[in-house]
Amino acid sequence: MGKPRLAVAGDQTSPTSDFAEAETTITTSARGAVGGMQLGVVGLGRMGQIVVDRVLAAGHDVVAFDLDAEAVATAADAGATPAEDLDDLADRLGDDTRIWLMVPAGEAVDATLAELEPRLDGDDVVVDGGNSHFEDSVRRAESTDAAYLDCGTSGGPAGAELGFSLMVGGPEWAYGAMTPVFDGPQGHDRMGPSGSGHYVKMVHNGVEYALMQAYGEGFELLADGRYDLDLEAVARTWNNGAVIRSWLLELCEEAFREEGSGLGDVADHVAGGSTGTWTVQEALEQEVPVPLIYQALAERFGSRATGDGTGRFGRRLANRLRYGFGRHEVARR
Repeated sequence: MGKPRLAVAGDQTSPTSDFAEAETTITTSARGAVGGMQLGVVGLGRMGQIVVDRVLAAGHDVVAFDLDAEAVATAADAGATPAEDLDDLADRLGDDTRIWLMVPAGEAVDATLAELEPRLDGDDVVVDGGNSHFEDSVRRAESTDAAYLDCGTSGGPAGAELGFSLMVGGPEWAYGAMTPVFDGPQGHDRMGPSGSGHYVKMVHNGVEYALMQAYGEGFELLADGRYDLDLEAVARTWNNGAVIRSWLLELCEEAFREEGSGLGDVADHVAGGSTGTWTVQEALEQEVPVPLIYQALAERFGSRATGDGTGRFGRRLANRLRYGFGRHEVARR
């Protein structure tokens, strides 16, 4: 399906730019000649803003849009070209359009694709960087004119400094076309065909649940055990070369440092759970036993039934860890 284009390449820049007139002579191919790409980013929440910042830092141009005008202004302050709506974003992107969606999984992805669809064709690439179900990603890949890459994204707000881990599924040529942009957010690889990126991310999250549960149980035993221990010191010591050292354990150390060994008023209430549920459902369908992941998911659900917020120490630690890696709100009692 064809897409309308603006005749003046200078329209890719902000109308308020001091260099707008000079920019009218710069084409998309000229940008490519100096190594930069032009990327549209739709969805400027915590993760979307980080994508904008890291892609800009890697030397690429970004056109940014969000329904929240303040989020668009923040992206513009960082150096992105603001778009008024999706049509404006598409107008500002050159031929061979590249768009990265960082919108909530579900209806928001479908609605965004539906609005963009008249402007896309088979030479374009759309990346879905949210936590979409892998079967939805397969469906979208089959129904979208553009090449569709499902991109599982891990790293949370810490990715602003450390970079993301990107698990990508979809056509090999489209992955290759996006590689210069993916290099900005950091580590990435193509997992396989459409759906595989979000499939791998789904299982990643199930493993994450189990790891958090294991750390929580261990620290709960230490907290309620024979000795009066400084749990921050324990976590710090374990992270200094021990077999179980990890970033999650660093976040345990952070939690005990900021909340105290008793975790203060952090409640026994662990939110989230959709990707863990999908992992367990897929394991049942494939007849693969995942008892640790299932138990970790069940503990999350159990935390919401206690009512008083006191409950299990291990689940209170999981609650706080979710803030550490994702800046999710900490439920407090």
